[in-house]
Amino acid sequence: MKAKHFIIATVASVTLATTTTSCVALATSSFGLAILKKVLLGGITKGLDVFSDKNSFLANNLIDQALPSQLRQVNSTLESLGLKSLVTQEKDYIAQAASYTVGVSRPILINAVNNLTTEDAARIAQGGSGIATQILREKTESQLIAAITPKVDEKLNQFGIVKSINTALSGSNLLGSLFGQNNSQSLLSGGLSHLASQQLVNGLFNIIQKHEEDNSVVLKNAINQNIK
Repeated sequence: MKAKHFIIATVASVTLATTTTSCVALATSSFGLAILKKVLLGGITKGLDVFSDKNSFLANNLIDQALPSQLRQVNSTLESLGLKSLVTQEKDYIAQAASYTVGVSRPILINAVNNLTTEDAARIAQGGSGIATQILREKTESQLIAAITPKVDEKLNQFGIVKSINTALSGSNLLGSLFGQNNSQSLLSGGLSHLASQQLVNGLFNIIQKHEEDNSVVLKNAINQNIK
């Protein structure tokens, strides 16, 4: 019986290895790369469409979840001071700034997808849920932050929200704990814009990953059909 079990286990291992090899081979083929790119590009389009519409942006839970803890603390403090309307205004202006960043974000993301390598595809084929988005993030996150932060800073200062929040929190020690004891209006300006930019980038990748996960069955079916 032991010999029989060993043979069955060996066959199963060989089958699994063959299937994995087949998946990797497919993923690194032109067909596999095309599928992966299509899914990622679909996620990018969905995310940037949300960014382009203020109401969709404000209503999207994946973007709200992306709010950095420091900015969440700022908002909680403002609300505790009876300034909930200022928080609402801040969120509205960040949503408007998001639309302003679409033009610089799109080419960075599309270029990264178009330049996915066979090594990337093999890693995606062997990885778990969300691995394609993770790889895209690794390739673009720092570039996205650098590209959109000046635009976010420009918009938030144009709206005057930075000055308003700075004035509202001038008697609080929160700014010192978040941005350093030598805080100033200019430091808050840079800090607030950077936090808002982090939210935009994190929220965008949340949407792309959700799209990837929603299409995981499509990817698996396509792979299985082409292995047969």
